[in-house]
Amino acid sequence: MAQTTPGNSTARPACIGGLYEICVGVPDLAESIAYYERFGCRAGRFGALDAAAARALYSVDSPLRSVRLYHQNADHGLVRLMQWERPVNDGLGLDDNLRCIGSRWGVRLTDSVLNLANHAVTARDQGVPIRVIEPILAVIGEVTGERAPRPFADPILGVREMVVIQPLYRQVFFERFGYESPHYGCICPQSMFRTSQHTHAGMMIANDDHQVLQFYDEVLGLQRWFDGERPYAQATGSRQIFGLEPDETHWMVDFDDPRSGHSLDARRSGKLKVVRFGTSSRLADKLDRSRPGCLGLSLYTWRTSDLEGLWKLVQAGGATRVTDVLADEFGTRAFSFVAPDGYSWTLLQD
Repeated sequence: MAQTTPGNSTARPACIGGLYEICVGVPDLAESIAYYERFGCRAGRFGALDAAAARALYSVDSPLRSVRLYHQNADHGLVRLMQWERPVNDGLGLDDNLRCIGSRWGVRLTDSVLNLANHAVTARDQGVPIRVIEPILAVIGEVTGERAPRPFADPILGVREMVVIQPLYRQVFFERFGYESPHYGCICPQSMFRTSQHTHAGMMIANDDHQVLQFYDEVLGLQRWFDGERPYAQATGSRQIFGLEPDETHWMVDFDDPRSGHSLDARRSGKLKVVRFGTSSRLADKLDRSRPGCLGLSLYTWRTSDLEGLWKLVQAGGATRVTDVLADEFGTRAFSFVAPDGYSWTLLQD
């Protein structure tokens, strides 16, 4: 999809579709494939790079084997498992919540969040290395600052969401109540946990400059939809998930699939959700554990129909460590870079 600017009919290069892949560094491809199959994923393409090619594209001096995991017919929200012969570190690791600079997480819709909670809590009780935030109700009216619904009198529209953090995986699951959004996640009914593809992926930064995120809409061509402050009083769902301190505020910015509409019937999954704190907030800096070569969630990808054109815009738009256009482990033309907020990305030719 090409992007146009007001008063200018000339198309410019841009990302297309929703966020394509969440990339996860793993020590054993087969073990992680089996794990993700329970969420409706299936193994697709396998590929490999030698150390020299991996160094050129990902800045990692290690041979690489990867597999792309598909989910039904989804064209976004997929998983790429990356097995490094020499991983650079153990990744983001175990935390009590998602709060840190460099944090990444993937979100899936489910029709039974309690089923997932049962497994997560049982694992925790059995001593498995896992952190669990049990299902929390986020009421849409309260989140947006509107009048709260009257229990047993008004409909309650919202979600129950929970967080599961393991050494390799950082997952959020939500179940809807009182509303539908038909293009925002498609559940695989045959899967063990009855979940959708990733509906969105998250990142977290600490920066007082609101303009640091302009790279995503002004350079990559994503659609900025929601952009607003979330004071502690309104953050009923995210207080625990993001480890908010009393009276602490934060900002949420959503970057959507350029095709997405704003109504419940028109919005599409595949968004990038960025949580921004000010520099006065206390957050551990784990960006170095959230890049290619690390174990766990370490990279996001997006597609474009004009890779060379977008490569030029990224080079001129404030990104650093922009690689040449090269073949990735699947033979797809790609390039990698670090965005102005410090996060690593790879863009792929559609």
